[in-house]
Amino acid sequence: MEDAARMRRFRASDGIEIAYCIDDFTDPWKNADTLILLHSAMGNAQRYYAWVPKLSQHYRVLRMDLRGHGRSDIPPTDPPLTMARLVQDVVDMMDHLSLENAHFVGNSAGGYLTQNLAMTDPDRIKSACLFGSTPGLKNTQAASWLPQVAEKGLRGFLSETIAERFPLDTTDPGLVEYFIDQCAENDVAFIARFIGLMTTLDWRDRLGEIRCPTLIVMPGAETVGGTDNYDVMRETIPDMEFLSYDGMPHNICDAVPNRCVDDVLEFLQRRFTR
Repeated sequence: MEDAARMRRFRASDGIEIAYCIDDFTDPWKNADTLILLHSAMGNAQRYYAWVPKLSQHYRVLRMDLRGHGRSDIPPTDPPLTMARLVQDVVDMMDHLSLENAHFVGNSAGGYLTQNLAMTDPDRIKSACLFGSTPGLKNTQAASWLPQVAEKGLRGFLSETIAERFPLDTTDPGLVEYFIDQCAENDVAFIARFIGLMTTLDWRDRLGEIRCPTLIVMPGAETVGGTDNYDVMRETIPDMEFLSYDGMPHNICDAVPNRCVDDVLEFLQRRFTR
């Protein structure tokens, strides 16, 4: 993992160590805002590698490994994993860095944390860019993944279902191999706990509490649940803009990173011009 030597660690409020890294190539005389990137289930901070060069010229880019992922500690099974604890890790990191608030990009499960932070602690979030991220996994087929992962392992499961994540006719095979390798490094038991938690959650009735400017980017050929799961977000989040990447399956942040970055920058610079 290329970022391994650069990763820093802090101790969250429950004692678990969380890894993160910062990239900042903004003009030194400017007081640049911070942009926090939260990765998907089975991911890590390194998965945003293609996003960093351009974003870090405009923002102080802060990436963290969610607990149990990447270089962060795997928590014990007791107490059980909760969304509140995952969100608290983000708040703990911000407090550790004396960061009052920030813009957020959340990919899939990283977007779940972003949405919940916006609902529970709105003063900490200036904006939210949500990529492939619905209001939880309860109304999807994700629960069916768990017995397959238990039987085949992460590598076997992802290899068999990779067409649900990438448009294979236009994706570099090296990227597909890299993606599977990165995901396969995760602890299978923890990933089962993490995804298992997400399959029990649905907060669509609370989406109106998200008050920050929000960009929703939907994979037009969404394969985790269906595109109808985004309809309630479009109808309920008050300050929302919506984009669809037509024909793209779930993993848009990996498959078309430059397009994603351009849309994030356009949204933020238009909505937060100084």
